[in-house]
Amino acid sequence: MPFVPFHDYFPEIAERETQSITVFPHDPLGLPAGEYGFLELYCDEPGCDCRRVFFYVLCPSREEVQAVIAWGWESVDFYMRWFKYGDHADAVKLKGPVLNSGSPATELAPGLLELVRNVLLTDPEYAERIKRHYTMVRERIDRPRKPGKRRPRMHR
Repeated sequence: MPFVPFHDYFPEIAERETQSITVFPHDPLGLPAGEYGFLELYCDEPGCDCRRVFFYVLCPSREEVQAVIAWGWESVDFYMRWFKYGDHADAVKLKGPVLNSGSPATELAPGLLELVRNVLLTDPEYAERIKRHYTMVRERIDRPRKPGKRRPRMHR
């Protein structure tokens, strides 16, 4: 299942609502001081209802993606039903938050995962924003398209 940045569909909203966190010196998670941005990516497979987001974590002072963190906001039972061929451990990973296996990750990834778990996702307003963004993307992907119109795709 491919993923597309929220920004590709809603650039003005993404500009206003993309979350960043400033980490100060001597952070207890061991992260270097700086600003970390959390770009949202959502599945663009028509008809999918995974209810998940992938955060590409970026830091302006570093060139590459620092971590890719997946988070599903539904229950483990939901993911067991949705992912018909998995087991409980698979469903726990789908729920997350979890470092996405096979995606870029630097030495900062474990600390960034804890930052997402203990700061970003503890904000109920932010969690609701993610769900709203997901719904917006799903509506855009799943609505009937005019012939010849193509959806934006993330380059790999």
